[in-house]
Amino acid sequence: MKSPKNGLKQNPWAWIPTLYFAEGLPYVIVISVSVIMYKRLGISNADIALYTSWLYLPWVIKPLWSPFVDILKTKRFWIVSMQLLIGAGMAGVAFTIPLPDFFQFTLAFLWLIAFSSATHDISADGFYMLGLNENQQSFYVGIRSTFYRVAMIAGQGLLVILAGYLEGAFGVHPAEFKVVATPDKFFQETVKVDSFKIAPLEGSLRMIAKPDLVEISTRPKTKEEVESLLNLAHDFNIMNGFSNDRFSRPDTTVSQDLVGNVGIVRFVLSKQPDKEKEYIVSVAHTSGSENFKVIEGDTLKFNSRNWNKPAFAVIQLDQTVTGKTEALFKAQINKVSLAWVFTFAVTGILFFIFFAYHKFILPHPEGDKPAGANRNSTALKEFFRTFVRFFEKKNIILTIGFLLLYRFGESQLVKMASPFLLDPKDSGGLGLSTTDVGYIYGTVGVIALIIGGILGGMAIAKKGLKYWIWIMAFAINLPDLLYIYMAYAQPSSLWIIYACVAVEQLGYGFGFTAYMMYMIYICEGEYKTSHYAIATGFMALGMMIPGMFSGIIQEMLGYKLFFVWVVIATIPSFILVKFIPLDYHFGKKKIIGS
Repeated sequence: MKSPKNGLKQNPWAWIPTLYFAEGLPYVIVISVSVIMYKRLGISNADIALYTSWLYLPWVIKPLWSPFVDILKTKRFWIVSMQLLIGAGMAGVAFTIPLPDFFQFTLAFLWLIAFSSATHDISADGFYMLGLNENQQSFYVGIRSTFYRVAMIAGQGLLVILAGYLEGAFGVHPAEFKVVATPDKFFQETVKVDSFKIAPLEGSLRMIAKPDLVEISTRPKTKEEVESLLNLAHDFNIMNGFSNDRFSRPDTTVSQDLVGNVGIVRFVLSKQPDKEKEYIVSVAHTSGSENFKVIEGDTLKFNSRNWNKPAFAVIQLDQTVTGKTEALFKAQINKVSLAWVFTFAVTGILFFIFFAYHKFILPHPEGDKPAGANRNSTALKEFFRTFVRFFEKKNIILTIGFLLLYRFGESQLVKMASPFLLDPKDSGGLGLSTTDVGYIYGTVGVIALIIGGILGGMAIAKKGLKYWIWIMAFAINLPDLLYIYMAYAQPSSLWIIYACVAVEQLGYGFGFTAYMMYMIYICEGEYKTSHYAIATGFMALGMMIPGMFSGIIQEMLGYKLFFVWVVIATIPSFILVKFIPLDYHFGKKKIIGS
C-alpha cells in the first residue's frame, strides 16, 4: 500500500499532530527527564548538572548542519530515519541502565537521541513549509506548536508519573512527611521503641512514617541532649538490623554547647515482604527549606524480620533559624532502575510506531527534493550559500533582534514559575506540593495552551500576521502581571492559582503563534529548511541566555521584585514589533481569482 503522493491533498490533521508530538518528546526526555532519572539512580548533582547541560548543545548548533539536510536527500527521508534512530536510542538507554557503568553508556545513547532529535527538528520544520500552502501554514501553526508543547508536558508529566508508579509497583511505595520548625513548640518527642509495631495492612507494600507531621522547636538544645537522642536512635537501628554502621556515632564528651534542635520520625513497612528480599530505603529532603538535615537514619534496610519494628530517622534544624519554616521529606526505595528500564522501553516502542506510521502517512510534496539539485554546484558551495543567503535578508539585524527578544520576559518567567509555586510562603513562594504543580500544568495549563495555540492559528489565517501581531505581543506579555499579583498576595486558594496560570498559558499559546509564523515568513525561499533551523537557533539562544541569569536575579531581588523585572523585560518585545519588516498579506487566506 503506497503512501499519499500529493502533499496538498493529504489531510494535514493526519500527520501534523503526530509529527510535532514526535518532535517535542525526545527534547524533553533528553533535557528534563534524564535529570530526574539520574537523580533517582544516585548520580551526584554536580555530575548531573555538568553532563546533562552538554546534552542541550545539538539544539543550539543545529544550524551548522541544517544545510546538509537541505542538500542531501528529502525532508521526508530525514524524518522517518531520525524517528527510527531515536527509537533505537531509547532502547539503548533502557538496555544499559542495569549495567555497572550505566552512566557513561546511557549518556552516549542520550547524545545519539539529542543529535537525531535536532536533525528531526530541522527536517520536520522544513517539511511543514513544503507540505502546506501559505494559508494552511497559518492555520496549522497553532496546532503544531500546541502538540509540541503537549509532548513536553507529556514527557515531564506522564512519563515521570509512569516511572514513579513503576517504582512503587516494582518496590515499595514511598512515605512522605513534613517537617515544621516553629517557635511555639516546646516539648520534644523522644525515641519510642515499642509504640509503633503494627499488624499487616492490605494493599501494595509501602513505607509508613509516623508522625507524618514532625514539629521541631526553634529553641536550641544542648549538644549533650542531642547526642543522647542520636545515639539511642542509632543503637536501636543497629540492634534491629536497619543499619550496619556501628561506628558512625563517635563518643562525645559532656557539653552544654547549644546546637540545633531535632525531631524524630519512625518508619515501618505495611506488611511482611518475601523472605529473600531486602529493601534499602533512603530518607531525603525533597522540597522546601534547606535548613533541615537528616543526621541519623538516612539509609535504612528493611527485610522480613524487622519490617514492623520502628526504624528511626533524626532530623536536625539549623540553629540559626528563629521563625517558622518547613520542608518535605520522603522515605523511598533506592533501587529504581527497573522502573526506568520500562519507561524508556515504552518510549522506544512509541518511536518505532511513529516511524512506521509516518513512513506510510506523510505526503510527498513536489518541492521536497535536495536544494541545488538543478544546479551544477558542490555540496560545500551549497552549504556556505545557505548561511550567506540568510544574513543577506533585508533588515536582518531587526529580525535577529526580534528572534532574541520577543520572549525576553517570558524566558525568565518560565524558569522561575515552578520554583515560585513550590517554594514555601516564608521564602516568598506559594508553598504548593509537587502534585499540585503537576496538576496545574497538566490540566488547566495544557488545556489553556492548546486553546490559545489553535485560536492564534485561526486568527492569523483569517486576517494575516500583521493584523494580529500587536495583539499577540500583548497576549504573551501582559499575563506576566498575574505573577506580580500572586507574589504579593500569596493566595491560598488553588482555584485562584489555577485561574492565573490558565490565563498566562492561554496568552502564551496565542502570542507564541505570531513568533512561529514570523519565522516562517523570514525563511521563504529555496533554503527555507536550513534558514528555519538558523532562526530556531536564535530562538533557542533567546531562551537559553536570559534563563541562565534569571535565577541569579530572583535570588537578588526576591520573587516580588523579580516578577516586576520580568514585566519590565517585556518592553523590548513591543519596540521590535513596531519596526520589524512584515508583509500585510502574509498568512491571510487567499481568495481564488484575486
